[in-house]
Amino acid sequence: MLGGLLLAGCGGGYQPSGPFREVPQGAPPEVAPPSQSGPVPAPGNPSTPGSDDPSAGDPNVVATGLTVPTGLVVLPDGTAVVGERDSGRLLQVFPDRSPARELMTLPGVDGTGDGGLLGLAISPSFAEDGLLYAYVSTATDNRVVRFPIGGTPNPVLTGIPHGEVDNGGGLLFGADGTLYVGTGDVGNPTLAADPASLAGKVLAIDVFGQPVGAGPVFSRGHRNVTALCLGADKLYATDEGLTGTDEFDAITQGGDAGAKGADPVISVPAEEGGLGGCAVSGPFVFLGEMDGRQVQVVQLDTNGAPVGDPEPFLPNQYGRLRTVVLDVQGALWITTSNRDGLGTPEADDDRVLRVIPPSSGGDSPL
Repeated sequence: MLGGLLLAGCGGGYQPSGPFREVPQGAPPEVAPPSQSGPVPAPGNPSTPGSDDPSAGDPNVVATGLTVPTGLVVLPDGTAVVGERDSGRLLQVFPDRSPARELMTLPGVDGTGDGGLLGLAISPSFAEDGLLYAYVSTATDNRVVRFPIGGTPNPVLTGIPHGEVDNGGGLLFGADGTLYVGTGDVGNPTLAADPASLAGKVLAIDVFGQPVGAGPVFSRGHRNVTALCLGADKLYATDEGLTGTDEFDAITQGGDAGAKGADPVISVPAEEGGLGGCAVSGPFVFLGEMDGRQVQVVQLDTNGAPVGDPEPFLPNQYGRLRTVVLDVQGALWITTSNRDGLGTPEADDDRVLRVIPPSSGGDSPL
């Protein structure tokens, strides 16, 4: 039954394309002024925009004027590709705060409810094939597609249930090239428990959409897997819990997040959570909290259990913080989600930030 829902994306329909093929589609968003040429500077400490130098603005803000930026990947050259949830638009954002560059718009994206362009992943062989992968909502389903910048998206995995709420969107390549896909239960918990449904799951597929291992269902019982991240050879996910909390879970093959005794690594009260992103570096976990309006920093011990109390980072400075991605220099790329209908946007929202977290020393990895 599951095999009928899988659609391979190989074959014709695209030509490999580098990441900088220009496809103008309207005016780009407003961005902070470009810095002087030269090596990419390390972001400074959080500050009120314009408080130190009105002409420079906030050094942590690398792009402004976006609308609900959700998917984000860092390219090998250190720039980022950011996707807007509702429009499906992709933009290239630069760490030196040069003007953002509009790349393309994915066709057929349905941004109703909490659907839309929800996740991005970079091909393990990006240097050769120039491919990105996206988790998107259409009018009929949620699906994974792949494409070169400026090219036609090809389906990789289709038939993931789509609803008004809980559409998932986590997307991540493992070290072995497995593509992990986090889905939501679309408001129906019975689908999450059903092994014959792709809803409420973490799926494991290859680059052509074929199951890895015994089947595409890697773990089940999830409500809404919004982000996936790797740390210490472990796979983690952010999820909306069923008991009034949001969860950061360790994902294991054959696991059931809805089973009795399935305890999360970290629980966050729902009113403080709204987890939308995660990144792991060494013992440190960084969680983007939309409702909490901060990044929560948690240290884990060698067994993967929390050490001490979580530490807030950037609390109430930029509003609702969503996607969190770590780059090779130890900086966090973070998107705001203030124009999603739940936040209170400022004039330059939504923004993309690049900032060194408190546990990092300069541009060195944690």
